[in-house]
Amino acid sequence: MSDSAKITQLQIRVTPAEKELIQRAAQKLNLNMSTYVLGKALPGRSSEFQGLLNELVISTEPRFVLSEINSLLSKLNSVELKTLFSITLPMGLSDYLSNYVAAMVEYVCNQHQIKKPDWTKSIQPLEQPAFVSKLQSLRLYLLTHSPAPFRRRNIFTDTTVGGQV
Repeated sequence: MSDSAKITQLQIRVTPAEKELIQRAAQKLNLNMSTYVLGKALPGRSSEFQGLLNELVISTEPRFVLSEINSLLSKLNSVELKTLFSITLPMGLSDYLSNYVAAMVEYVCNQHQIKKPDWTKSIQPLEQPAFVSKLQSLRLYLLTHSPAPFRRRNIFTDTTVGGQV
């Protein structure tokens, strides 16, 4: 939803201490207070993203879940993305999948010129390179064409958020 579509106002009363807590929490996520509160009150996309991340842990075909995450990330605007990223990565997510999700998030943040969420910094890049194809003949191509957020995480792919293989 664009800001121009917002034509009505909602007012809530809070104590000065509550207001300060909300301000600090919003600043931590690089959001204004309205966006932060709306993201908490109407968490639709955020809970959808969290659900997909939880699904990655148990999925026997994670590429399908990654495709759904790709689809979700590619259709959101900057404001929606900022509220989406106030999530926690689920326990049990493999290093590869954690890095892949972090690279996707970093990629869309770069596209939308927004700050990357702090949780992406806590994910250490893979020690060994991971190629999305087992074909040796594609490796040089993947090494030279993978988007920067993926290369930094030692993942080599030829498509990213918004694209499909």
